[in-house]
Amino acid sequence: MLTTDAVKQVVDVAAGNAEQVDADGAFPAAAIDALQGSGLLGLILPEAVGGLGAGPLEFIEVVRELAAACGSTAMVYLMHAAAAVTVAAAPPAGMPELLSAMASGKALGTLAFSERGSRSHFWAPVSTAALSDNGESVKLLADKSWVTSAGHADVYVVSAGSASGIAGEVDLFAVPSSDSGLSVVAPFAGMGLRGNASSPMTLDTTIPVTSRLGEQAAGFALMMQTVLPWFNLGNAAVSLGLAGAAYAATIAHTGSARLEHLGESLSGLPTIRAQIARMGTTLTAQRAYLKLAADSVSAPDDDTLTHVLGVKAAANDAALAITESAMRVCGGAAFSKHLPIERAFRDARAGAVMAPTADVLYDFYGKAVTGIPLF
Repeated sequence: MLTTDAVKQVVDVAAGNAEQVDADGAFPAAAIDALQGSGLLGLILPEAVGGLGAGPLEFIEVVRELAAACGSTAMVYLMHAAAAVTVAAAPPAGMPELLSAMASGKALGTLAFSERGSRSHFWAPVSTAALSDNGESVKLLADKSWVTSAGHADVYVVSAGSASGIAGEVDLFAVPSSDSGLSVVAPFAGMGLRGNASSPMTLDTTIPVTSRLGEQAAGFALMMQTVLPWFNLGNAAVSLGLAGAAYAATIAHTGSARLEHLGESLSGLPTIRAQIARMGTTLTAQRAYLKLAADSVSAPDDDTLTHVLGVKAAANDAALAITESAMRVCGGAAFSKHLPIERAFRDARAGAVMAPTADVLYDFYGKAVTGIPLF
């Protein structure tokens, strides 16, 4: 059962370590430990496997609160959740205990989709999977980029061109961190989300065919029908959590900072209030859109696809605008790190360029509403 106390305890740990995680570019180990002991890693997994059985609405609220405290922690959590629901949708036959381990917090998961070879087109991996002569194992060769929790996750959901050999078909595999053919290429050093360990990884390994999620060539459908909705909802929630944190810090700062020569606070200036109003109305509108999208994923209808495509892009752009306004309104206090705003500003830059990018999603949205096939 999800409790507000469990969420608050994890959020408090994440917030207490966020500044140091960002400054050091360190994996948010304390927050992840708290998550593993909270039951929240199984938030959206079925109760039958030890999960909490929650839905999209509860999920976006937890992600948003985590992001307001620490963007890096929220991204690690989101990627675990996206991997977990994918495993739940098509459990690998040779790993019967995996889903329970992911639900209980014993196994931290992540996705390994993005590649230099296909850039942000995550649905078109150039990595390869080749079946052995007896059909019992798969030779997996992959060169992945931007693998969140690289070197820290216990299991990686890896995409590859299907062993069917048919162009456009995809297989997904669950690869444990103990596999000797899996390696982290370089440490992560980014502008924002500096603690999410989003490093490149390579795989050169032979794994049992029973590590595959679902049937051969089922990977593309899993990406579109399971990964995309949950990831886009969660990524939008990360963006709005960061934007909300910047907005709250802006209100607090402008209410307390004084213009001594005028005898009033910064919020006494009409131009400042107008900026705050634009931030607030944009944030409120995007929160409503995110709730609408989450409701639609919970009970799919004719508009679900466009909501899934639009919500990440819109939230990403809103976070860019809101955090930039926060920097401008708070001026030197934000720029010099006296406030948490510049961290939110940097972290918010990741969403729009994270696959599927905002620009790709806007293109897909346009295709969907004009009757053009997405692919």
